[in-house]
Amino acid sequence: MTLAPSRDTDPLYRFGSAEKPGAMEALIPVVNKLQDVFNTVGADVIQLPQIAVVGTQSSGKSSVLESLVGRDLLPRGTGVVTRRPLILQLVHVEPGDSRKHEDGDREGEEWGKFLHTKNKIYSDFDEIRQEIENETERISGNNKGISDEPIHLKIFSPNVVNLTLVDLPGITKVPVGDQPKDIEIQIRDLILKHISNPNCIILAVTAANTDMATSEALKVAREVDPDGRRTLAVVTKLDLMDAGTDAMDVLMGRVIPVKLGLIGVVNRSQLDINNKKSVVDAIRDEHAFLQKKYPSLANRNGTKYLARTLNRLLMHHIRDCLPELKTRINVLAAQYQSLLSSYGEPVEDQSATLLQLITKFATEYCNTIEGTAKYIETAELCGGARICYIFHETFGRTLESVDPLGGLSTIDILTAIRNATGPRPSLFVPEISFELLVKKQVKRLEEPSLRCVELVHEEMQRIIQHCSNYSTQELQRFPKLHEAIVEVVTSLLRKRLPITNEMVHNLVAIELAYINTKHPDFADACGVMNNNIEEQRRNRMRELPAAGPRDKAPAAGPPGEQEGTGTWRGMLKKGEDTPGSGPGSPLKGAVNLLDVPVPVARKLSSREQRDCEVIERLIKSYFLIVRKNIQDSVPKAVMHFLVNHVKDSLQSELVGQLYKSGLLNDLLTESEDMAQRRKEAADMLQALQRASQVIAEIRETHLW
Repeated sequence: MTLAPSRDTDPLYRFGSAEKPGAMEALIPVVNKLQDVFNTVGADVIQLPQIAVVGTQSSGKSSVLESLVGRDLLPRGTGVVTRRPLILQLVHVEPGDSRKHEDGDREGEEWGKFLHTKNKIYSDFDEIRQEIENETERISGNNKGISDEPIHLKIFSPNVVNLTLVDLPGITKVPVGDQPKDIEIQIRDLILKHISNPNCIILAVTAANTDMATSEALKVAREVDPDGRRTLAVVTKLDLMDAGTDAMDVLMGRVIPVKLGLIGVVNRSQLDINNKKSVVDAIRDEHAFLQKKYPSLANRNGTKYLARTLNRLLMHHIRDCLPELKTRINVLAAQYQSLLSSYGEPVEDQSATLLQLITKFATEYCNTIEGTAKYIETAELCGGARICYIFHETFGRTLESVDPLGGLSTIDILTAIRNATGPRPSLFVPEISFELLVKKQVKRLEEPSLRCVELVHEEMQRIIQHCSNYSTQELQRFPKLHEAIVEVVTSLLRKRLPITNEMVHNLVAIELAYINTKHPDFADACGVMNNNIEEQRRNRMRELPAAGPRDKAPAAGPPGEQEGTGTWRGMLKKGEDTPGSGPGSPLKGAVNLLDVPVPVARKLSSREQRDCEVIERLIKSYFLIVRKNIQDSVPKAVMHFLVNHVKDSLQSELVGQLYKSGLLNDLLTESEDMAQRRKEAADMLQALQRASQVIAEIRETHLW
């Protein structure tokens, strides 16, 4: 029975040769193309599948990458060597095949290209290493500083498998050189930024001569991948373990199990690098070491097996991520298309553009008041709805809360009645007292009326901002025009405000100018007053005959006032001093009436109480009539003198103030960053469209 060739036995899967042809092999180049597409716009909006290499400082990460490439191309040394992320794309090419790539003028079978050097070809890998060092120092400084700006390098070689890897700075604890004190946190955040990508496979590198339980790489990987579904562990420096120990338990997964597996490799030592030992020789020695030390595991460890495993994992990972990636690209393309449309086209006809923007703003402003705007708020009332709320809720409730008799006491009413009679006692309630008191109460309606005008004016101002933010986004392109429009509308509102206030003031003044006691709604109250006056007159007429005898004997005086001790005559008879008639006083027996205390509160007579009740009923009745008039007339005045006037004259005011030939260039000058944002949006949209075309070239039937 003949067994089917496996990846470990089939020479077609030998490291340094291409994978068996098939649609799966096209996936990694597709991701590389997508990487190139998005690198041109410098965006991280798409999380592409890739492999991130994570490990502590000097754990052998760079050595593993060089083994996968097969050439010395990375800076080496002690301390922090990798100080910027290196995105390394390995592209397999057939020997002598230049048709797959446009770089037909290259020298040799292997070459590299940097994104930042555009189309420059590097066939000397020493130059590639020097360029990495130069670019790192250019951004990160010439000491030990780090940067999160990546270096993009693409390697074309017949001796590699298709891979995309990211070499990250090694995890360190203590800052050295000009590194900041929080270098550990910076490196950790940089690593997490890359491996948090759910489409990223984590290659956790740990040295075999350290305890796996203390592996910082595996610890960081578990923070973002607790199930280990996208983590592959690599154990380096198998040849440097202490004598009498081996990594058998580690490689078998008995110490720390990892779902994607553990692969052991042997790196070149610093002495080997100094002696210019080639990677090919190092791989041969690695194979001999594994056959001698771990014969049962030799075919599942080593650099060759690592390269094949990474290639297989990345292809399957890309296949799984492809549907979601395609959806994400299409959604972003639609979003950037909308964003680009909002930025508008460059201005060609300034006059037409200015008139169009003015007309659009004026229309949207009026539509917001009328409630027919395209963009309607759902979080709060605005525009005409808010004005209606001010009229019928805020203003209406405020007027209803005003007490018709607020601020008036019974003593105040009685005092007004007495003051209205002058020096003569009054037989009836004087009408002038009613007018004085009701005017005082009506005057209290002026303040809430003016406050209503102020609230509507504030809402008219808010409509300007609403239109600027939602309805006329094109104005954001021209900040000077936007400022000018806001200033014109604000000035128009400012001019109308005192006119409206004056009209509202006049409405109250009109009510105060003439107290219409013949008002139809006031007829019932007048009838009540007339009935009370008639009743008082009849009572007075009945009291007049009883007072006749008292008038015929004035000398006798009322009882108690003849000789009583509490009377003036009694006081004089006994020789008592009256106020102001003490010793030394020139007016013996005279009385100073100013010294008589005025009672603050006393019990009212039945007549006084009846008079006060009549006045209170009349004030309340007439106040309600005036309040009803004010509640109806103030909103009408505000609408006519403020809201409708601004609506009707807004566009003509804007055109008259802004449509001038000398202002066109200044008003239609775009903001400094608008052209840049339009270009960035256009480039991103183009990149997304190209990415969509790249993915569309893959036939889905070939993937599953």
